[in-house]
Amino acid sequence: MKKVPNPIDRHVGSRVRMRRILLGMSQEKLGEALGLTFQQVQKYEKGTNRIGASRLQQISTTLNVPPSFFFDGAPIHDGAERGELAVGEETNSSYVLDFIATTEGLNLNKAFARIQDPKVRKRIIDLVASLAEEQPNRKHSKP
Repeated sequence: MKKVPNPIDRHVGSRVRMRRILLGMSQEKLGEALGLTFQQVQKYEKGTNRIGASRLQQISTTLNVPPSFFFDGAPIHDGAERGELAVGEETNSSYVLDFIATTEGLNLNKAFARIQDPKVRKRIIDLVASLAEEQPNRKHSKP
């Protein structure tokens, strides 16, 4: 039976991936900077392998963000002793993070961030929301 990555490890890994891609850095280049193979970087980014504290510090320095960056928007545990996630938290944040980590999601975010006028940003959000409502009701399937 295959072990399922911990939601926090997946979240941290997806934030590493997102930041690396935003900087235009390959897995190979990040691996070189950390003294790792690109395969190890892949495992970190997928959450398959947990990132230790000293390694996270090294990654944050290399990617020029504070270590807390990797935990922004992390799934919230409700009842930490049992390790249960708050209702709906994993599903929603996981779906959003998975999209943002794609090339399409990153390109959309980069382009949106370049728009300076808040009114234009609001109109784009309204447009996208309107288009999403027109879509047939389906569960997060890929095109």
